Amino acid sequence: MNLNHSLHSPYMQFSRKQWAKLRNTEPLPPIEQQLPRLQGINEELSLNEIEEIYLPLSRLINFYVHLNIKRQTVLDQFLGASSPHIPYIISIAGSVAVGKSTTARVLQELLKSRSEYNKVELVTTDGFLHPNAVLQQKGLMKRKGFPESYDIRSLLRFVSDIKSGIPCVTAPVYSHLIYDIVPNKTQKIEQPDIVILEGLNVLQSGMDYPHEPHQVFVSDFVDFSIYVDASEQNLQTWYIERFLKLRQSAFNDPESYFHNYAQLDEHDAITLAEQVWREINLCNLHKNILPTRERANLILMKGNCHEVESIKLRK
Repeated sequence: MNLNHSLHSPYMQFSRKQWAKLRNTEPLPPIEQQLPRLQGINEELSLNEIEEIYLPLSRLINFYVHLNIKRQTVLDQFLGASSPHIPYIISIAGSVAVGKSTTARVLQELLKSRSEYNKVELVTTDGFLHPNAVLQQKGLMKRKGFPESYDIRSLLRFVSDIKSGIPCVTAPVYSHLIYDIVPNKTQKIEQPDIVILEGLNVLQSGMDYPHEPHQVFVSDFVDFSIYVDASEQNLQTWYIERFLKLRQSAFNDPESYFHNYAQLDEHDAITLAEQVWREINLCNLHKNILPTRERANLILMKGNCHEVESIKLRK
């Protein structure tokens, strides 16, 4: 296999065709009926994408998970005692609208189909945003998704508890419908084999939180990290397309925080979406998200139609 294996890069680069061959004999679970649930609101997820991109990726992660289990066994043998069950943590980062959630859901489905470790939990860092009442008090409603909008102490405590082997850990739940933390609702995490942590900020370091200096940050607790990437033009296009689809669906719900946007005509909706993208999401991408890309173990580069065109894997 002819790989782009530059000595001046910490990554090996694979074309889609090269990567697809690394599936080897990894079987495709009965996933076709799940496609509508797994794909994003403006994505068309295909079986071909799962076979060529996600099956090789799940195979690679399987190897890493087995290695991690062996390391725990070695530690138990050294100590002469059983250590707590420590989940393997995978983080998925990338811009708004790039399709992080789809990647997370597909990986969860593929990984939990394996009999060796079928308890795979998916947690989004949206749940660790400060509630709207706090953001409004601090004047941060237009900075949602920026480092200062997160309760980083709670997020760090959560991942630390997971990696400490605490039997039951809870995470707050965020609703995109009400655009806020759901009061008195939590996600219970009870001794999973794998935790997938998805969000804008999972690769950010303490330097990204100067107002909350820490000795550790989320990536210290992550075993394997993925960055989902795409051109800025595609990201903007996908964000606007998603906004328009939400305007015709979720925004029509009277409970939706953005219910007023459902009344906009298409021209005004596009204008508003472009403004939000430019003034908030693009700014956050440049300042806080894109600079973390090279910290990832693996980078998925998407082209048009959300299809992954190339893959970079850290050496």
